[in-house]
Amino acid sequence: MNGSVGKGWPPPFSPWPATVEELVARQETLRQESEEPWTPPGHPILIAGCFVCFSRRRAGAGYAGEAGWAAAALLQSTRLVGVGLARGVAGARYEPGLLALREGPLLEEALGRLPERPELILVNATGRDHPRGAGLALHLGARFGLPSVGVTRNPLLAAGEPPAEPRGSLSPLLLAGSAVAYWVRTQEGKAPVVAHAGWRTGAETAAELVLSLTARYRTPEPLRQARRLARESRSAEVSRTCQTDRLGNK
Repeated sequence: MNGSVGKGWPPPFSPWPATVEELVARQETLRQESEEPWTPPGHPILIAGCFVCFSRRRAGAGYAGEAGWAAAALLQSTRLVGVGLARGVAGARYEPGLLALREGPLLEEALGRLPERPELILVNATGRDHPRGAGLALHLGARFGLPSVGVTRNPLLAAGEPPAEPRGSLSPLLLAGSAVAYWVRTQEGKAPVVAHAGWRTGAETAAELVLSLTARYRTPEPLRQARRLARESRSAEVSRTCQTDRLGNK
């Protein structure tokens, strides 16, 4: 992996789980591991949002080997201070509870290419709301040794009533009787998002962070910027390919 040249960043990694059996075993281990809970400081911090998109196609689970573009956006407050991009392929088709096989290595590579070490990671994935309590948002945080929070449109397994309509309304999502995530109404009149407990973060902390990182848009700004960068990277490559094809056919 080609990372930044900053001292100690990115950290060295062991190989990413390559099979369902390896991933499930790692998730079971992560569920049992614990670190001191992280408390957000009272000042702006470096937050990295990360997102991966794949070849444009009809809706579905995708397939192993399809082209993927990942981006990590490093923000302090609302200012973009660093970008990490990665291009590769999906490790697997999408299956609930096994997203790390499909997206994990690409997201890890994009994060590792940031010019500075983040203090928090935001991931478009679940955390404790997972069959083995260790979704990709938690998994990536553990890999980097950084607090992490997941943000998704819907819960995976947890259930709970939707929040009230005003911005800032919260509603817990429970799994086996414990709050593993929260519905968060980031914009009045728009669908809520789900804030997931991740590595070293609880569900309430995740909800507070997600709300604090949204203002004009429904999606937290670091994740919104990462999504934009990933899609722009895809569009740029597709445009270059189309242009090359046209020139070759002349």
